[in-house]
Amino acid sequence: MLSSGSTSVKNLPLKKRLCFLLKLVCFVSSVLIFCEFFIYYVVIFQCRWPEAKGVAHMGEKETSASVLKAIILADTHLLGEIKGHWFDKLRREWQMERSFQTALWLLQPDIVFILGDIFDEGKWSSPQAWADDVRRFRKMFRYPVSTELVVIVGNHDIGFHYEMTTYKVNRFEKVFNLTSGKLITRKGINFVLVNSVAMEGDGCAVCRASEAKLVALSHRLNCSLQKWNHSNKRCSDVEKLPPSEPILLQHYPLYRKSDAECSGEDSAPPEEKNIPFKEKYDVLSQEASQKLIWWFHPRLILSGHTHSACEVLHAGKIPEISVPSFSWRNRNNPSFIMGSITPTDFSLQKCFLPYESRVFTIYCAAGALLVILILAHVQLLTPPFYFAQRLISKHKAV
Repeated sequence: MLSSGSTSVKNLPLKKRLCFLLKLVCFVSSVLIFCEFFIYYVVIFQCRWPEAKGVAHMGEKETSASVLKAIILADTHLLGEIKGHWFDKLRREWQMERSFQTALWLLQPDIVFILGDIFDEGKWSSPQAWADDVRRFRKMFRYPVSTELVVIVGNHDIGFHYEMTTYKVNRFEKVFNLTSGKLITRKGINFVLVNSVAMEGDGCAVCRASEAKLVALSHRLNCSLQKWNHSNKRCSDVEKLPPSEPILLQHYPLYRKSDAECSGEDSAPPEEKNIPFKEKYDVLSQEASQKLIWWFHPRLILSGHTHSACEVLHAGKIPEISVPSFSWRNRNNPSFIMGSITPTDFSLQKCFLPYESRVFTIYCAAGALLVILILAHVQLLTPPFYFAQRLISKHKAV
C-alpha cells in the first residue's frame, strides 16, 4: 500500500502538488499567527475598565481627568543566564511581550505598576548578565510617552534579606529611577512604594535607611490628612500632599497565616492553600505588617510574591490584593489587575491572559488535522465517502 501511495504522489501533476503544499503552508501559518499573535487581542479585547465609584454622573472629559487608569502586574521573572534555557526564555518572553504590548494598545492605561521580581536571577547576576536582562526587559515592556511605568523591587531582583546588598539595591534603583520608600502622586492619588525586602526589622543598613524614609513619608501624609495626633506646630514646615489616603505597593504580602481563605480560579492550588506561610520569607513579619498599617492607614494594599491571587482584609477594613504572576512559567492562567482610581475611591477588575493549556489544545488539534489532510492527499487514508462507496460495490458484487 505504501508503494502505491508513493506512486500516486509521483503521478500527481506538479501544479496540483504545489497547490496542496501552498494550502498546507497557509494553514500552518494561520494557526501560528493566531496562537502567537491574534489570540492576545481576542482575549484582552474582552477586558473592560471598571467604573470608578462616584463618577458615574460625570461627563467623559471629567471622568478622564479625574480617574487614574492603572494596570498592576507582578512577578515577570525574566530568566537569566544561569537557570534560563534558551527556548524557555524565547517562549515566555514572547508571551509576556505580546500580552503587555496588546494590553497597552487596547486599554491605554495612564500608569503601569510591576510589583517586584522583574528578574529571576537579579540576586546573582554579574554586571554583564544584569545589563543583558535589563536590555531584554526594556524591549519587552516598552511603553509610549502617554503611559508611565513604575517598578517595585522584589527579592529576586536584589536577593532575600540575607543576600541583599547596597550594591544590588543601588543597581536596581538606578535602572528604574526608584528609591526605597518613595511616594508618587498622580491625579491627587498618593502611592507609597515599599521595599518590602528591607522590612526585616534587624537594623541592617538598608533596612534602617528604608524605614527612616517610610517614617518621614508617614509624617508628611498624616500632616496632609490633618491627623489629630499631629499638632499644627509639628506640621507647619511639612510640604503638604493631596489629602488622599495612600495606596501601598510592595512585593511581599502583609502577614497572613496561609492562603487557606483565598478563593477564585487563580488562587493557590488546593494542595498548597493550607501550607503555613513563613514570616520574612513568604510574607512580611507580623511586626512589619503592623508598622506599615499604623504608619500609613492605607485604603488599599497591592502585593505579589506568592504567584497566586488572594484578597484579605487587615484590621477588618483594609483590603489587600495579592496579584498573581504575569508569567506562564509560573501559571497556566496569568492575569493582571485593571484599576480605576480616584483620590477617594477605587474599582478593580481582573483581566486574564490566554490559558496556555488552550493554546496547546489548538496546536494539537491543528496538528492532528494536518496529519489527516496529508494522509488523505497521498491516498494512505481513504476518505469516508469513498470507503462507503467501496463497501456498497463489494456488497453488490456478492
